[in-house]
Amino acid sequence: MLRNMLNNFQKKSLKERFLLVLGILFFLIYLVLGLMIMFWEKLPLDMEPKYRYAFGGLLIVYSAIRFLRLINSNAE
Repeated sequence: MLRNMLNNFQKKSLKERFLLVLGILFFLIYLVLGLMIMFWEKLPLDMEPKYRYAFGGLLIVYSAIRFLRLINSNAE
């Protein structure tokens, strides 16, 4: 499977590879931001803990949706 993904990555044009890397970067940004909001206590957000966890969880779910869409578009 990994070999197939690498072979598929090499067949893509420069623009498609750039967009794939950009998609992976934004997936990681949303994931890390969600984790930071949930678990970093000194983050200067004036929110109650339940809202911080809800917002962080929402960002993590959004990053998972982006990752699944990225994987599905890469399989084509």
